[in-house]
Amino acid sequence: MQVENRVIELIEEKIADRDDLFIVSVRMLKNGVLEILLDGDNGISIDDCVKVSRHVGFHLEEENVVDHAYRLEVSSPGVDSALVLPRQYQKNIGRSVKLKMNDGGKREGKLVAVSDAAVTIEEIVKEKGKKAVAVPAEIPLEQIKETKVLISFK
Repeated sequence: MQVENRVIELIEEKIADRDDLFIVSVRMLKNGVLEILLDGDNGISIDDCVKVSRHVGFHLEEENVVDHAYRLEVSSPGVDSALVLPRQYQKNIGRSVKLKMNDGGKREGKLVAVSDAAVTIEEIVKEKGKKAVAVPAEIPLEQIKETKVLISFK
């Protein structure tokens, strides 16, 4: 865990002047890949990833922090990656999401609000013989196993 902690310090150092960027995760994977996932309130550019990669890579080599062969990968979470931070939920307000619940259930709707304790989605409810209606549902974060943004090609 020492490597990950040092990498987080290096990233924070590099993005300190950028309030819009944030760290999603830093992991040393079993296959020797040091994976850094970054995001931004308005997305993240390849240029931002390159700058962080160069900064982290340079300091890791200079300080000899990693004692084995590794490959550094800096990117943003993919479009099919689960949301893990409240800040990621916040930036996706207005988009359709699919929730996997801890109890095995699934819910789907438009993300309309986020707090420290819960998310609110508008679920489409269709009753027999009636028009479909959007109904708000507040769901505690502790009940959510995974949240993914649904990609629309409309």
